[in-house]
Parts: sequence; C-alpha cells; structure tokens
Amino acid sequence: MLNEILARRVLIVLGKGGVGKSTLSAAIAKVATLSGASALVMECDARAPLAATFGVASSFVPTQVAHNLALMTLDGRAALEEYLRLVVPGRMLLKAVFASRLYQFFVQAAPGLRELMMLGKVFYDAEQPDPKPHARNLIVVDAPASGQAMGLLKMPTAARSTFGDSVVGKEASNISKMLRDQRNCAIVQVTTADTLSISETIETHALLSSIHLAPAAVLFNRMPPSEFGAEDISTLTNRRGRHLRRKDLEHLAELAKSELKRAADARKAIAKIRTETGGPVLEIAEHSGMSGIELIDRIAAELARHREDETVPRTAHRR
Repeated sequence: MLNEILARRVLIVLGKGGVGKSTLSAAIAKVATLSGASALVMECDARAPLAATFGVASSFVPTQVAHNLALMTLDGRAALEEYLRLVVPGRMLLKAVFASRLYQFFVQAAPGLRELMMLGKVFYDAEQPDPKPHARNLIVVDAPASGQAMGLLKMPTAARSTFGDSVVGKEASNISKMLRDQRNCAIVQVTTADTLSISETIETHALLSSIHLAPAAVLFNRMPPSEFGAEDISTLTNRRGRHLRRKDLEHLAELAKSELKRAADARKAIAKIRTETGGPVLEIAEHSGMSGIELIDRIAAELARHREDETVPRTAHRR
C-alpha cells in the first residue's frame, strides 16, 4: 500500500486540525527522499508551522530544508500572480495590472479563484520534468483542515462549470483531471483515535468518494503501544516486595489499565474506519515526548520500515 501511494506524483494529505497532519506530510516526503527521490512539501497554512519547525522563513519559493527535501507555503494570491506572469505579455502591462485598484478588488472579492490557483500551482509543478531520470519527484500537499480542504478540492469542478471554455475554465479542467488521475495523484487522510476525528474522517471519506476523489488510504496516527496485557496487570497487582507499597502497586495497575483501554479503543476505531470506508488503514505509532524534526525523522523511519515490509514478501515470492 505505502509503496503504491509513494509511486504517485502528488499526494494530498487531509485531516482534522490537531491530528498531526503536517508532521505526517513532512515524514511522508522524507521517506521518499530516503530512496533517492526529491520531495517538495507545500503547506497551505498561512502560519507555516512546518517552516517554523525547520527554522526557515515562510516562502512561496521552495526552500531546501534537508537533503532532497524542499518546503514552500502555498499562497493563493502568490499563485495567481505567478500564473498571470505566464499569461500576461510584457512586464509593464503586468506591473500595471498588479497596481490597479480593480485587480486589488478582484483578488479580495474572488477567494475561489485564489483556491483554484493554489491547486493550479500544484498542477504546474507536477507537470515539470523530473530532475533525476530514475527518481521521481514527489509533491506532498499539506492541505487545510478537512472542511476547508473539501472546498479546495471541489473548486476545479465548480470553476469549470462557471467559466466554461475560457482560459480559467480550461485551467480548472486540467486541475480536475490531475486530481482524478489515480496513477499520479492520491489523497491520504490522517486521523487519531478520538471520536471527533474518527467521525470526521469517515464523513470526509464519503464526501470525497461521492465526487470521485476517494482517498487511497487512512493513516491512523498516535497508535498507543500494546506492550502488555490484562495478565501482566494482574501479575503487577499481586506482586509482593519491600520496595513497592500495595497502594503504589494499585496506582501503577490503574495507569496500566488506562493504557490498555486506550489501545483497545484505538483498535475498535481502526476496525470502524475499515468497515465504513472499505479502504486500507496504516498505523503510525505514538511517540510520546517527541516533537519537531525529531518526531518527523522517527515517523519517517517507521514508514520506511513499512515500505521494506511490503517489498520483502514480493521479492521472496519472485524467487
């Protein structure tokens, strides 16, 4: 599953705020670089949390943040202006357009067009030739929170219907084709075990499927560890010793029971997602106490092991 997803040119990562979507977007991109590919993360959050994590300024121009890994902030207005530079002949005319009050009003009054141009930037970069002949360049879009992302993904179809065969309509048609090209583009959802995240993931999956943009997979983030069972808790509770009082043992047992319940609830949530969506779910372990680049690297290493696990059986089968 993971190898198939990473074989795409564009990955669009969706999820409710707070589920670790940005961290996983960066980790996915990092995994691609481990096999020699180049990766570009486009973050849609104007606050640019990933830029802050990597210690670089937010920029519409890709900034190198690690080996073969670049980062940029996907800004609708900047994307629109870049597009106009491609279609408007002459610097003087372009300068006059940008300076005009009508243009300023137009940009403020047409947020849908800015969203379209954001996806247009993704499409334009995806159409560029690979910098390396044997390693495909990957674009990972760290999309807005699910509600906003749905509006973003619906925009090309709406624009195509509104603008018809005009320049904007044709651009919208090209973007819509890119999103629905399952060989080159995949949508990946991120969730955690909390009830609201699970409900939103299932609801968003259904909405995307209804417009022929069914996600390729769900990444279940922060999966609690399952390193012990009920028998271990019973053994702990009944333990005798001079170094631990009965009260202390009971307290530790309650903590262990709480962790055991968290793991059980997470497994139930995963089963529900699989049943409701019919798609694959990939578990990403919880890494308590980690954040920033350290967490991105740890999850990237975990995903790399998933890729190896997927590859080994096929290799063995061919032998």
